[in-house]
Amino acid sequence: MASLEEVRKFFEGDKYATEVTGIVIEKAEKGHSEVSLEPDGRHVNAVGGLMGAVYYTLADFAFAVAENCVLDSDVMTVTQSAQINFLRPWMGGKVTCRADIVKDGRSICLYEVKVFDKEGKELALIIVNGFKTARK
Repeated sequence: MASLEEVRKFFEGDKYATEVTGIVIEKAEKGHSEVSLEPDGRHVNAVGGLMGAVYYTLADFAFAVAENCVLDSDVMTVTQSAQINFLRPWMGGKVTCRADIVKDGRSICLYEVKVFDKEGKELALIIVNGFKTARK
């Protein structure tokens, strides 16, 4: 199993999530991850809410980390589909996203991904289906 620093180093290659958006990997293990973001002006929409794309990027990245953190595997998993359910508005402050595996099959997997505000209130529930393929 790769260390957290090794996983962070590998996922630096996801420039959009790490550099553009600013997401930080907090925890990475097969089937579970936690990532966080300190939103700023770049992340809000015209009415001051957190952009929907930020929720999607958090969820997609948390899923990718949880599913692909075994760096020496000959299999990689990509997002096949995702459904976002917005539960309550973001009211400011740090957000945390947690991805947990629900089903791990031979060629597909299913994850439940949740986004929380600074007080631990659930902001969004995202269901992600992944497709497993050979790592290049």
